[in-house]
Amino acid sequence: MFGSVPKNLWGKRIEPDDENCIPLVTRSLWITYGDRRILVDCGMGELWSEPQRRIHAIRNIPEADWGFDPESVTDLILTHLHFDHAGGNELVPNATMVVQKREWQAAQDPETAAKVGFFRADFDHGHPVKQVEGEHDLFGDGSVICIPTYGHTPGHQSLKVRTEAGEIVITGDACYFCRTLRERRLPRFVYDREQMLASLDRLEALEKSGARLFFGHDPDFWKNVPQAPVPAF
Repeated sequence: MFGSVPKNLWGKRIEPDDENCIPLVTRSLWITYGDRRILVDCGMGELWSEPQRRIHAIRNIPEADWGFDPESVTDLILTHLHFDHAGGNELVPNATMVVQKREWQAAQDPETAAKVGFFRADFDHGHPVKQVEGEHDLFGDGSVICIPTYGHTPGHQSLKVRTEAGEIVITGDACYFCRTLRERRLPRFVYDREQMLASLDRLEALEKSGARLFFGHDPDFWKNVPQAPVPAF
């Protein structure tokens, strides 16, 4: 999470437990648009053994508390194909998956997939796949726009959403924490550091233009965001 920064420094920011684990969150965004029901990322899913749940300290929110019917999801927009963002694909069986073309193609190449950490059991459950290239206006009216933020993975994307309260940007793993944007300290393992730094520049520009950024795994940020079924904005 903190690249080559030693523990005696990053431990002052986030206190680890006895096993050197730190708290992280994975959150999905639920969007309604006319008769479309859109889910942005879908968490870690349920394909975990008990030992794995203990090792990773997984705390999934029960389906009864989601605030929506997963079978009603029409569009599943994935920022990328890592297990903690696409591992719940199997839980939304009727959706069309929206992903960057270069991300999907990378996942089809065994060598690249192994290098980046893509596993078919997480994301490939037979959904129709809409592969988009670069910036893509999903409905043609500027309300939901896929924004390429490559670097964390070959085809990572963020999402800009127009709401009554203004524009928000779901950064995904293009920006783990608020301080990632401020300090430009990248995780140790990224696909392309230069691309990820360029993506942070793009996110910073969006923030300066008035958009509110929703950071990928920042527990402090998400403490102040209402959770379903309460609207976030």
